[in-house]
Amino acid sequence: MKRLYPFDVTNSKLDQDLLKQIIFHEAGHAAAIHLYNKQMQLPPVYFQISIHKAKPSNTDLVTDKAPTADHYISEIEGGCLIQSLPVLLMESAKYCLPDDYDTYRTAFEADMINLLVGPLAEAKHVALRDNECFTKNLTTIHSLQYYGGQSDLDKVYEYLEHLISDSKLHEVKLTELFDKAFQFIESPLHWKAIERLAAYLLDSTKTTVSSEEAMVVLNGDASCSGNSWLKLSV
Repeated sequence: MKRLYPFDVTNSKLDQDLLKQIIFHEAGHAAAIHLYNKQMQLPPVYFQISIHKAKPSNTDLVTDKAPTADHYISEIEGGCLIQSLPVLLMESAKYCLPDDYDTYRTAFEADMINLLVGPLAEAKHVALRDNECFTKNLTTIHSLQYYGGQSDLDKVYEYLEHLISDSKLHEVKLTELFDKAFQFIESPLHWKAIERLAAYLLDSTKTTVSSEEAMVVLNGDASCSGNSWLKLSV
């Protein structure tokens, strides 16, 4: 989950707006990885959040922006349950016991929901910031590409190809997963946790935050400064 966000170095307000969007996106991923997996009684999985500025010349990513423009690079490393399953499960579900297959499918679906929650969190933040409605009728699966979600959607489709052999059923399953991701975002408890982590990330001087550190904040065991909340609301 690595993305490159161009920003306008001549407009500090746009720069701050974009930074907050990126932070909510990654906070959404992190919240789902921790809280949704916990809700589904799935094992914890390690991840780390990285957000920093870089020149395109220092990356292997290509955009249509001028090569001299500055960029944000944001990434969540790890966080995928499916990578921690036994190799035998990964190779073919037909050799698994029924309980193992249920674990395999649940892990796949949880990873896909976690991928969808990131751009949904960014979309909700933008809607609230701009005093607009955030509803499932106005926010579609494919609109997530406008909220840094193209790579997340690409990964979800890749997962669907491994999980469901009949491609005609992919969109049906994707709609089901999107509904679950939307329900996660709309939970006041989960959204408050996302806001809490976003404020923490905005206030942090670190470029990388570990899963252990993020989990403490998501659980409400650490407080963020009042300045962080103020900066998120403007």
